[in-house]
Amino acid sequence: MSNGEEQQLISIANAKVELINGIELAYYDSSLSSAVDVDKSGNVIVLLHGYCGSSAYWERVVDALSRTARVIAPDARGHGLSAASDDEVYAMEMYAGDVAGLLEKLGIDKACLLGHSLGGYITLAFAEKYEERLSGFGLIHSTAKEDSEAAKLNRDKAAASLQQDGVKPFVDGLIPKLFAPEHAAARQADLERGKQIGYATSLQGAIGTARGMKQRPDRTKVVKTSSLPVLLVAGAADGVIPAESTFSAAGAYAVQHLLEASGHMGMVEQPEELAAVISKFADTLKK
Repeated sequence: MSNGEEQQLISIANAKVELINGIELAYYDSSLSSAVDVDKSGNVIVLLHGYCGSSAYWERVVDALSRTARVIAPDARGHGLSAASDDEVYAMEMYAGDVAGLLEKLGIDKACLLGHSLGGYITLAFAEKYEERLSGFGLIHSTAKEDSEAAKLNRDKAAASLQQDGVKPFVDGLIPKLFAPEHAAARQADLERGKQIGYATSLQGAIGTARGMKQRPDRTKVVKTSSLPVLLVAGAADGVIPAESTFSAAGAYAVQHLLEASGHMGMVEQPEELAAVISKFADTLKK
């Protein structure tokens, strides 16, 4: 397999940029893709992937969304084709700073930021610090709650397991948990794809992110008190972040949607429905 083919397996990024902090981020930009119709509205949707994922998590929705907006999907620091750093803790605020730096480099003043799982935690950190740079934001299979004490212990176990055994065994155990159990048998190709994407996560990135997720604060208030439009999407069969945990933060401006046939990976399990929900939400931001 050539290097180019291997990169296509783990990421859909079609550009790279060095941020002012020195980190090189890879990202997908629909305006650079000849395969999609370029949206002329000026609306921008930024999609942030989950833990041990990459921009490739969004590959089944970006074409549809590009008819509604310019779509940006970065590989988070230490994931996909983006560089890792030596930080012991990859704090959500640090990741949010990377997103802010990327938008600045691209000359984007305002965007709708939508985050899957880990990406949702980053989205909330961004909304807390840079709300004026958002037209709206949303959580996809994510939560505004902080980790429970049991979950914090699991983060420590994850970091220890990664340190001892490396990324591959960890990803092999993680990926099957992300899909609705009743559909797992029919989704072996999706599971294998998810594993290939996950294997590309740097060891430092995987460990640092586990520690960063453990340390994140409760940001329910960010959702409840925001005057911006908020989208909350959950999977009825999500065994990682239950729907009630996603919807618990709903405030006056929140739009809620339940994907009935999805686990934690709606962008893979029900991409057409998720793309339609996001497009409808993004259309309201133009008015």
